[in-house]
Amino acid sequence: MRGISSRWLLRMLPWVDTAAGTYRVNRRLTHAVGEGRAACYSTGGEVRVVPQSLGELPILRGFGEPEVLAALAGRLVQREYRPGDPVTEAGQPVEEGFLIAHGKVARNGTGQYGDTTSLGVLADGEFLGQELLAGTAGSWRHSARALTPVTVLVLRRDDLRQLLETSHSLREHVTRLRARAALPQNKHGEAEITLASGHRGEPELPGTFVDYDLAPREYELSVAQTVLRVHSRVADLFNKPMNQVEQQLRLTVEALRERQEQELLTNPEFGLLHNAEHRQRIQNRGGPPTPDDLDELLSRRRNTAFFLAHPRAIAAFGRECSRRGVLQQSVGVDGTQLTSWRGVPILPSPKFPVSAGNTTSILAMRVGEQKQGVIGLRQSGLPDEIEPSLNVRYMGLSEKAMLSYLVSVYYSVAVLVPDALGILENVELGR
Repeated sequence: MRGISSRWLLRMLPWVDTAAGTYRVNRRLTHAVGEGRAACYSTGGEVRVVPQSLGELPILRGFGEPEVLAALAGRLVQREYRPGDPVTEAGQPVEEGFLIAHGKVARNGTGQYGDTTSLGVLADGEFLGQELLAGTAGSWRHSARALTPVTVLVLRRDDLRQLLETSHSLREHVTRLRARAALPQNKHGEAEITLASGHRGEPELPGTFVDYDLAPREYELSVAQTVLRVHSRVADLFNKPMNQVEQQLRLTVEALRERQEQELLTNPEFGLLHNAEHRQRIQNRGGPPTPDDLDELLSRRRNTAFFLAHPRAIAAFGRECSRRGVLQQSVGVDGTQLTSWRGVPILPSPKFPVSAGNTTSILAMRVGEQKQGVIGLRQSGLPDEIEPSLNVRYMGLSEKAMLSYLVSVYYSVAVLVPDALGILENVELGR
């Protein structure tokens, strides 16, 4: 079978048995206050904002009713942009505001002589469209485009108006701030919210808001299944010890294990590439992965067990080290010599997706339940089990003398603490 790979992820993950088929992860929602940014977190491919952090937005600063903030957070709609996509266009009506959950957005205006002028870059937790909140929305005075893959939470004008109509306290708060606020235009013609006294109020001391997630995530085991069919005439050919059924079953199990590792990486619900927190996603400095990029990825967590990357990404990293004159070290893992960085092995996995632009990602993770890292989930003790969490059930003999077996494997993966998993995104593999 030519499709069998080393499957390092399956080999290196510590596996935890889940007797009920689910595994609950209780987390504390924590974000810093006084930074002027909202805090977002992700569950699989779904991104949400911590409702209390919406009080960091200028027009909502000082408003602290949890129920209303939760209602506002519930009205935000997730949207994705690719690099180069327009987010706003100058001259178009302001019908939406954008809370940037992850990524970078560049704002550009028109200078005195009609040339394009940069107005800066917005990143995670910042809001684009203060005019919508301030009630002065007309047309966009500047354009904005995505510099990287961007995830935003969109607040529509109609949703904001409906919320103001139903919440007396929020309406009074916004009306009071609108009455005190002035919206002067800077030299780029951009509106900015400032208080009439010329400052934004007394400075807030840095701190943290801590609460438990009221809806803790429960990881349910996924299943990969296939039906093995073998004709009874060759099922026990010449009564050899290693008969046709055993050979076909061995290849079927290999195929299921390959699919299992693919799912652990790319499944939109529980796959590692979709479950890293936004603050643990970093962009490379451009081009192939460099020692500086891996240093930054490594510095974001303690006790990093290993990197995981596409073989082509490892080769690109090796070329970059050679170009800089950096000597690469190797370490032994299960009797195999592998490339390492700072003593941490870089494990190859061809299951990483490669984009049309010839880019991919590199993972770094801490593993183990005791270390609050990444763990694999399985359920042992199944009926007709031949390997932990993998069973083969006989389904009978068909009219055409075909023996049928249902082969199933149950699995999932959980990230216990946000800093257990980090991703270096958009690394180039070479031209």
